[in-house]
Amino acid sequence: MKQVRKCKYCGKEFVARNGMQKYCCEECQTKAKEARKKRQLGFMNAVEPVIGLQNQEYLTFAKAAILMGCSRQYVYKLVNEGKLAASRISSRMAFIRKADIEKMLAGNPYHRVLPTSRSKKASMPTSRKEVSEAKKCKFDSNETEVLDYISGEEVMRIYKVKKSWLYTSAKRNQVPVCRIAGMNYYSRKHMDTLFGKSAEVEAVNEWLTMEGTQELYGMSAASVRSNAYRHHIPTKREYGQTYYSKDHFEQLRRTDIVNDDSYYTAKEAAEKYGMSTANVSIIAKKNSIVTVKVGVKNLIPKVDFDRVMAERLAQFGSYSLV
Repeated sequence: MKQVRKCKYCGKEFVARNGMQKYCCEECQTKAKEARKKRQLGFMNAVEPVIGLQNQEYLTFAKAAILMGCSRQYVYKLVNEGKLAASRISSRMAFIRKADIEKMLAGNPYHRVLPTSRSKKASMPTSRKEVSEAKKCKFDSNETEVLDYISGEEVMRIYKVKKSWLYTSAKRNQVPVCRIAGMNYYSRKHMDTLFGKSAEVEAVNEWLTMEGTQELYGMSAASVRSNAYRHHIPTKREYGQTYYSKDHFEQLRRTDIVNDDSYYTAKEAAEKYGMSTANVSIIAKKNSIVTVKVGVKNLIPKVDFDRVMAERLAQFGSYSLV
């Protein structure tokens, strides 16, 4: 009776010539043998580094990752968190002792958490009085300070922030949070540190939006942000909108001087006397005329510059440089 079998390599059905035949043809048999050798070689390549590390006492971060079966980045994380000791011998070389790895693993045994061993949750408060009393809770078991908590709605109302920005900022800055009756309560102390207004911001009376600052002073958005950062201009953020102190931008841009008719810009002086702006700057510097720099503009007092140009006309018969 003919025996119909499935090829161990390609899966096709074939009629076996004997009881030992596993492959439908010699080609499948050769390919199966090559695949078997490739698997064995891959296994040896994976095991050989680990076998070689067994006899090493000091390991690099990469070799420690191979020995522990994790990524090199995770080894760096363990070292930065102080869970794993490492020794730096130069600016680019650090080693980990195998004994320290074993010590770390021995100090953190695995404990299986069974459903029956979980502590029962406390009953959720329902009344307003219970909620207000439950607002004070501890964020960490190691902390001894009892924190005062406020609801997310109060945070958004007091500090004028969006809900999405509240969640993102609280998570990013690890703000203590209590969840009571389906509502999040945040540490008032941490919220005040994160979103609270400084005394400098409180003293500002007039604020400008980004669009208003750009329109009033003819600046780009990048320039507004750059000047605010570089010159420490008070800013505040409300409901996702950034506001800038108008008084500080007025002092920075010197609008009172820019709008004053008693000053020339270099371009205006050059057009009036028929010369280049470079010549205007040279004449002002050569005659010690005090200029006022506002942004990228140099403002020149008209009285002083007109006097110098009149003297040049009387002396040389022309305004040009000699």
